Amino acid sequence: MHNIIIQIYEVQTPSEAEKLIELGVNRIGSVIVSDEKWRIPVIKETINLAGSTRSMSSLIMLFSELNNIFRALDYYRPNILHFCEDIASSYSIYGNCEDLIILQQNIKEKFPEIKLMRSIPITQPGMKNQITSIELAGMFEPVSDYFLTDTLLVKSSNCGLKNQPVKGFIGITGRTCDWDTAAELVESSSIPVILAGGLSPDNVFDGIMRVSPAGVDSCTGTNFLDFKGKPIRFQKDLERVEQFVEETRRAEKLFIEKEF
Repeated sequence: MHNIIIQIYEVQTPSEAEKLIELGVNRIGSVIVSDEKWRIPVIKETINLAGSTRSMSSLIMLFSELNNIFRALDYYRPNILHFCEDIASSYSIYGNCEDLIILQQNIKEKFPEIKLMRSIPITQPGMKNQITSIELAGMFEPVSDYFLTDTLLVKSSNCGLKNQPVKGFIGITGRTCDWDTAAELVESSSIPVILAGGLSPDNVFDGIMRVSPAGVDSCTGTNFLDFKGKPIRFQKDLERVEQFVEETRRAEKLFIEKEF
């Protein structure tokens, strides 16, 4: 294993992106939360800043209407477009995975230079998806360039789904997914898999050693905390990011030493 990808969300300003890149982050993730207020110049500046370095930009749009995505991609031109719909729920309840696959196909045809990343929902340890993560990944692999594991919240093994922090999407739960399932996805996938879901400086080393992913991703685990100890969205704690990078590189070094 060489050069583990380090991806940090949610970075919304070029000044913060620049600081993270200096710390060794090589994927800068930003989020557009509305298709009504989709044009945000400061996020475009953030994406441009990342693109002018050796790092890359990754963009989540919390909407999925094709023309709106095309319009936004024309404006932002990120290196990576990241989809994080809760496909485990939508597959079993709404049956729209096929629509999302077609959506990704259309984007690939229109913007072949932009890589596509698809979040694969994985439950917490001891819980079960209504459809397995490996099956979902197999459906989306032909139209994706990267997978990203993320944590799907469920009430119990067979008691239905619990609300995600952002309705209809997975992410920012602050909880780890089942690393055994994530490792199985890494082993079975022909495209790179980034480990996400509750990663922080405290557990990223163990996650890498257990899963052997191509990269790691952190959002809530590297945010500033409020007075109640809860992560503050869109505010990165640079000290924790630095620790996250150090722990990732420590794991990377061990893998390199094992190879030799």
